[in-house]
Amino acid sequence: MIDLSFEFTGECWLWQAEKAAWHFISLPKDKSEEIKFFNENMSHKKHGWGVVRVEATIGNATCKTSIFPQAKQGTYILPIKAAVRKKENILVGNEVAVALKIDV
Repeated sequence: MIDLSFEFTGECWLWQAEKAAWHFISLPKDKSEEIKFFNENMSHKKHGWGVVRVEATIGNATCKTSIFPQAKQGTYILPIKAAVRKKENILVGNEVAVALKIDV
């Protein structure tokens, strides 16, 4: 059974489009597989594109957001809001400790 609350560390990375950029942290592959299984088979809260609602805590910043599947890598990715990056001084390439709780 999936542990609906867990901690992990991941590197902040940047995805850029022509007119915008987003910062993400990739979840560990093993946790991503558990979340995918839970989302496909047990979750009563289905959302488009395999999105899963979560509460993420980084340092002293906690926010509700969603994680998204990244099919090619087989992992979920966590977007890092600008307010969180600024408050916690997170830059691209930084290793970031995250506490994540799946919203069930």
